[in-house]
Amino acid sequence: MGTGRTVCVVDDDEAVRLAVASLVRSLGWEADIFASAEAFLAQARLSETTCLISDVRMPGMPGTLMHERLLQLGYSIPTIFITAFATPELLSRVGRDNVLAVIEKPVEAHALAHWLNVALNRPRGSTSAPAA
Repeated sequence: MGTGRTVCVVDDDEAVRLAVASLVRSLGWEADIFASAEAFLAQARLSETTCLISDVRMPGMPGTLMHERLLQLGYSIPTIFITAFATPELLSRVGRDNVLAVIEKPVEAHALAHWLNVALNRPRGSTSAPAA
C-alpha cells in the first residue's frame, strides 16, 4: 500500500492476530503481524512502527513488559493494548507513556478503528473514520 503508516499487531492467538490485521488493512493502513513480543522486538523496523496493537498476556514476555522495553530503547510508539483481563493496574497505564487505550476482547471493530484514527492522526471526516 505504501501509506508510510505501519501498524504492528502482536498477539500469540493467531485468529486474533489475523482478524486485527485484517481490520487495520481494511482501514487503509499497512499491518505487520508478530506472534510474540520477542519476535516484534527482534525485527529490524521498530522505527517504522506508527502504532502498536498488543495483547497483554502472552507466553514469554507480556505486552506490558514489551512496551516498557520499547521505552527503554527510546521508542515511544502509540500503543493500544487488547486483553481479556483488563486489570486496574493495566487501565492505570492509559494516558501515560503513549498508551492510548485498553480494549477488551472480543475486540470491537469500531473501538479499534477509533483508537487507530487517534494514533495515526487521521481526520475524523475521512470515509473510514468511525462515527463518534
